[in-house]
Amino acid sequence: MSDQPVSYLTNPSDSERYDILRNAFINAHRPEDFENVLELLNPPPDITSYATAGEHKNIKIGVIGAGLAGLSAAFELRKLGAEITIYDAMEDRIGGRVYTYYFNQNRRYYGEFGPMRIPLSHGTTWHYINLLHLNTVPITSPFPNNFIYVHNTRIRRDYEGKNITEYLYPLFNLTEYEKSLPWSELDDYAFNSVLLSLSPEIRRELLQILPEYSPEYSVYTNNSIREILESRGLSQDAINLIASVDPLTGGLLNISYAESLQELYSLDFLNTYRIAGGMINLPLAFYHSLTSPNPREYDIAPEMLGKVNINFGHIITGIYQNSTDNKVILRYNNTSLKDVYEEFDYVICAIPFSTLRVIDIKPFFSNQKMQAIRELFYSDSLKAAFFCNHRFWEEDAAYGNMNGGISFTDLPIQSIVYPSDHIQCPEPSFCSPLEPGVLISSYNLNQDSIRVANQSNERRFQLIKRNVEEVHGLSENFLDSIVENYRIVDWNQQQWFRGAFAMNLPGQKINFGLTMLQPEYDNHLFFAGEHTSVKHGWMQGSLYSGMLSANTLAMNLR
Repeated sequence: MSDQPVSYLTNPSDSERYDILRNAFINAHRPEDFENVLELLNPPPDITSYATAGEHKNIKIGVIGAGLAGLSAAFELRKLGAEITIYDAMEDRIGGRVYTYYFNQNRRYYGEFGPMRIPLSHGTTWHYINLLHLNTVPITSPFPNNFIYVHNTRIRRDYEGKNITEYLYPLFNLTEYEKSLPWSELDDYAFNSVLLSLSPEIRRELLQILPEYSPEYSVYTNNSIREILESRGLSQDAINLIASVDPLTGGLLNISYAESLQELYSLDFLNTYRIAGGMINLPLAFYHSLTSPNPREYDIAPEMLGKVNINFGHIITGIYQNSTDNKVILRYNNTSLKDVYEEFDYVICAIPFSTLRVIDIKPFFSNQKMQAIRELFYSDSLKAAFFCNHRFWEEDAAYGNMNGGISFTDLPIQSIVYPSDHIQCPEPSFCSPLEPGVLISSYNLNQDSIRVANQSNERRFQLIKRNVEEVHGLSENFLDSIVENYRIVDWNQQQWFRGAFAMNLPGQKINFGLTMLQPEYDNHLFFAGEHTSVKHGWMQGSLYSGMLSANTLAMNLR
């Protein structure tokens, strides 16, 4: 809970983004981190720094996956003139885990089942947003007035957390020292003070993949959130309080503590944005550019660009090395289930390791790579979107008076995300609570996702409705006449993903981080995806890794 200033700029320029970020780092008492974070999250050098534009027309490249990592890799490789073929298992949409679902034909009302926020610091994401001429809208609400509903106790969120201190502390068996700390100080002690205890140079390691890390940083990447909180002397009830008030952290107590620190380091939850009309517009913009014979996004003559073919409904079932010439052979099938083999000079594998795990690989990759494919942890996430015939949460009532933001609870749904499209209304009459709206009625992680998901669809729907009613203090069945349509997506049950996003368990960054980036098959097979990045679960990680894998491939064309 921050008292940081909120940005209301639409379509911020880079200089405007930098000004806001610079001030945010000053307010966070880390002005020295501004330049470091920009450097580490801005795009890598352009691919033409490593290979000449248009001079590799004879090179045949395969890309596995049409998520953001595969699309950005293909976008960059096209500059070299290569012939590129993208394979994606899905038949009905593009973008991987970027998933916008529209509830009406004019696309006015929609829910985001994948990424829904763009932090100002994520420079590679903004690079492509600007390049592809997409519009952005701020989603941080100045006065969200959201709920925290914990231990059957309902309070309003406030920036200093005074309501937590007054009403929730007595519900937990805190030590006398913990009771003496206001919530803002207790939360700061658990996370931000640790970040500030590291030097600026060591903090950089949070956003780097290195052969070795400093002892100071290694402590935090080799231990879980729970273990670090315990080592700092917090009682189990204090940890329970933190996990209840912030269930999206509470659902991941067993992951590496450094995962939490790196998001704090780059201010990922401050002044966030969305793409106007839906996040899906980013992969769609890639698609239109890649399939255009004369795309406006390149400063290279069209005849020098490579050709890109995107094959939907093509399921990669095998990756093989041709031992005679080191080319890479892909086996795939489509709805006919007939195996087809295609040989490429180079391949970029841009699918999650959770999916790669069931693909036939011969010969095996390096021992450590195979270990990472088996062991890398993927968190589940369930999101439910309710299409409501009016916005009860915006009504002037005890259960409403909310505009944007997120409510937290220790109930199975964990959090409720409110639409941000009324935050910047020019006048109240334009944004009536009587207008329909889409409520993300459940956004939960890990164990609760699995538990909510593993029941019939109707039972899931009823459970989520009752949880939302309880958080808001509504009578039972209140929502039955309000929710006109809904959709629920559990990422563990999506067959081409088998998880929402990667998260390092203790030790996995040190053991697997560099290994996952290493090419295989004598530098003919490369890897991309948010799992290979320092920004797990963010579009930044996918896009940066796509650019990086393309650059690494280009270095081998010299």
